[in-house]
This record gives sequence, C-alpha cells and structure tokens, in this order.
Amino acid sequence: PEAIGAVFPQTQVQLCIVHMVRNSLRYVSWKDKKAVVADLKKIYQSVTEQEAALELEKFAERWDSQYPSISRSWREHWPNIIPFFEYPKEIRKVIYTTNAIESLNSVIRKAVDSHKIFPHDNAALKVIFLATEQAAKKWTMPVRDWKAALNQFMIMFPDRLKV
Repeated sequence: PEAIGAVFPQTQVQLCIVHMVRNSLRYVSWKDKKAVVADLKKIYQSVTEQEAALELEKFAERWDSQYPSISRSWREHWPNIIPFFEYPKEIRKVIYTTNAIESLNSVIRKAVDSHKIFPHDNAALKVIFLATEQAAKKWTMPVRDWKAALNQFMIMFPDRLKV
C-alpha cells in the first residue's frame, strides 16, 4: 500500500475479500468451515464500516477461542479492507476479488523474468506491453455487472473518468 500510494497518491488500496476469506479458512477445521464462512460473510456484506466492525467483534467473540488468528488478521488489514464499505453494491461486485489483476501481474512477471536483463527501461516497457497484448487476446469474458459499476465509478470519480 505504501509503494502504491507513493506512485499513485489518489489510489485507494482495497484488499481482495476473496483472498482474505481464503486466508482465514486456511487453518479452520472442515466441520467449522461453513459456520466460519457464514460469519465472515456478515462482515464483508455489511452495509457500513461500523456495521462491519460490529460483525467483526461478534465474529471474534464466537471464534477467537478456536481460531484467534482470523480476527487478528482482519484487524491488522482493516485499513485496507474498509475502503470496500465506501462503495455502492454495484462497485463492490467488481472489486470483491482481485483475481483478474493478479492474473495480469502473473503474465507480466513471467514475461519480465524470461528476459532477466534489459538494456534500458523502454525495452522492459515493450516486453510488458507485448505480454499484456497477448494476454488481452484471451480475455473473452466481460466483467460481470461492469456497466453498472462503471456508472457508479463515473459518479464517484468524475475528475478521473471522462465521458
């Protein structure tokens, strides 16, 4: 988050909710998983940050005796989770997971790693551009509910998105 903020000061860092849940379930017994997931869902599906914080407290009361690392992790990452609650549901559906971003980062990392050394910065930029172009050819599925989210982004960030 600090590195992103240094380069892009207007950026709001939002952690992937899917990965937070997956990380939370890493050490949960299979017999408790459904109940833990249901209680985590109450946190990230809350309407407001205050409601989410209250649900996190309820979660901790119920599960900290068995799985204290879950609520600790959510509290440690809370500053990068709470931007999620500032957005309407149309945007939340789109930013709920960062899998698409991580997939693109993986493509770029593979392209850069295969070259190891670049004679200058433009050479690296060209490799990244070409890797992105190749990856884009495989993107056949549209982002679900993107039009509704885009409309909300335009309302929230009119100075960043032009019609």
